[in-house]
Amino acid sequence: MATIQESPTRTVTNDPLRLCIYTTVALLAWLLGPLAVLLFSGLGVWAYIRARRQGLLRSRCILGDTRLTITYLGLAFVLAALFVARNVTSLG
Repeated sequence: MATIQESPTRTVTNDPLRLCIYTTVALLAWLLGPLAVLLFSGLGVWAYIRARRQGLLRSRCILGDTRLTITYLGLAFVLAALFVARNVTSLG
């Protein structure tokens, strides 16, 4: 007869990984400006549209509904594109 050994209890600590991610994104946005927003929001729109087509209706994003999240990211993309275009035209 096999005996089942219980694993010792482990203390679970909260990993503040999100804060590290937020800091990295903020640093990239600070260094690259509107170009970083353009890239991240464009990638986000693409990913959320793809996920929605695969059946994701609710997101862990604070907005909840994937349609709201796509709209938010789309607006950020358009604004960033305007700022990037303004910066490019003012250089020349």
